[in-house]
Amino acid sequence: MGSFFFSAFLTFFACFVIVPLLLFAFTRLVPMVVVHERQCLVFELFGKVIGKLDEPGLHFLPLRLGIPNAWLVGLLGRCHVVDMRLDQQYLRSLPVNSEEGAPMGIGVWYEMYISDPEAFLFRNTDPRGSLDSNVRNATVRCLSNLHLADMMENRHQMSRTVRAEVSAHSSEWGYRLGSVYIRKVHFRDRTMMRQIEEKVVNRLRQVTGAITQDGANQVSLIRGSADRQAAVEFARAAAIRPQVVGEALREISQDPEVAQALFEVLETERILEGQGALTLIPPGTRQDLMVALAAGAPPPSGQATQGTRPGPPPAGPRGGAGATRD
Repeated sequence: MGSFFFSAFLTFFACFVIVPLLLFAFTRLVPMVVVHERQCLVFELFGKVIGKLDEPGLHFLPLRLGIPNAWLVGLLGRCHVVDMRLDQQYLRSLPVNSEEGAPMGIGVWYEMYISDPEAFLFRNTDPRGSLDSNVRNATVRCLSNLHLADMMENRHQMSRTVRAEVSAHSSEWGYRLGSVYIRKVHFRDRTMMRQIEEKVVNRLRQVTGAITQDGANQVSLIRGSADRQAAVEFARAAAIRPQVVGEALREISQDPEVAQALFEVLETERILEGQGALTLIPPGTRQDLMVALAAGAPPPSGQATQGTRPGPPPAGPRGGAGATRD
């Protein structure tokens, strides 16, 4: 049991104490550095830059810096690690004024990267802040007093103008400007924004009303045209109806039996549709009924009539019927 703890302690001591000490001594005796992607190492000795490494990989310092400097830079010098990766920055609502006097705010998005590590380290104490101020000043200086319509529409041209103005100054400090893009152009005055919103709403209402009225006018025109065409067709149908009916009757009259049957059907339909009184006379008694009606006598027994009434007896001379004068 004691040998197990002794072995564990010895292993722990060898891995976490002896090995780091050996690696530290080896790196001091044989100076080597590792450079990562988009990284630069700048070596400074006694206030002077003696070399820089920007190629990724493992580098043997005596071959790069010389035999005495490779050991002295680790003891008496400094190694600056510079990040060469692309960086981004967004400046919100930079105040500018249009030519019409409207207070506008512009949002600028830009990219930057280190082009000269030595100039970035020693020519400017705050190159990023200087680039930020440079972009702000260039935006205000180049984009002020533009037409409001151009400021709202031509953002690509404004982005190119700002980039051309800033790049010449930023390269002096080892900081190079990449892409520049005007992302947002807006009004800064709340009262003006409300007035513009009211105007837009009123304009939308006017446009909506105009569209509705135009649609109603179009519907009226279509309906009137349809009514006119329908009236023309109805008039044409009414004009040619007698001709069509006459042609049909002419074809029917060529067959007497068909014509007689048709007229009887039509007559029956007319009688059924009418509201007048109907008198039914039994067959074979028409002559007797007419004589009886003319004489004023009641009809013979067995004869039924409907809707007729015998007339009054003929009036005789004065004194009553059948009276004769002396």
